[in-house]
Amino acid sequence: MSASGKPKDGKKSGAPTGKPAGARPAGAKGAPAARRAPTRSPGRVREDYPTVQAFVAIGANLGDAQAAVKAAMDALGALQRTQVTARSSLYRSAPVDATGPDFINAVVALRTGLDAEQLLVALQRLETQAGRERAFPNAPRTLDLDLLMHGNSVMDTPELTLPHPRMRDRAFVLKPLAEIAPDKVPRAALARVSGQVIERIRN
Repeated sequence: MSASGKPKDGKKSGAPTGKPAGARPAGAKGAPAARRAPTRSPGRVREDYPTVQAFVAIGANLGDAQAAVKAAMDALGALQRTQVTARSSLYRSAPVDATGPDFINAVVALRTGLDAEQLLVALQRLETQAGRERAFPNAPRTLDLDLLMHGNSVMDTPELTLPHPRMRDRAFVLKPLAEIAPDKVPRAALARVSGQVIERIRN
């Protein structure tokens, strides 16, 4: 339909009075079938929402830590309005300011329609589902998910600080992050953590 309200082919949009020519009574044999509105597949998620790039650090040092980190990668991709766009290799590192076995670490890049607070809540829910317990500060954990960056967000609240305030002090964050997003990790930052022992796991 053109802006003037008339069809582009110049035909009138309908008969002015009475029934349109050639119309059949409702239910008559040969009557054209009613047009159905298009339907969506059940569970299909719309993808026309605005998104931002976010980065999440993953760690675990209890149970089958490698399996837990890989499962977390899949779980992040299954979040509402969220896609995993890059996954780092897995890395092994000793606990920093913590106790227990070595950690398995990784970083993933996301495109997400969730805002920072919504994403944080989703990460905490995944930690709980994985059986994480916070018995004391820096306790060993079945799963640890840290939101490193969310678009260009800069914030400091009791619940969330962005960018993550300690990410540039941790080799187990910077090494996997540099693998998937080298533009986010200055060489000087990598140099500062070069003394921290971290091993890339070759699968």
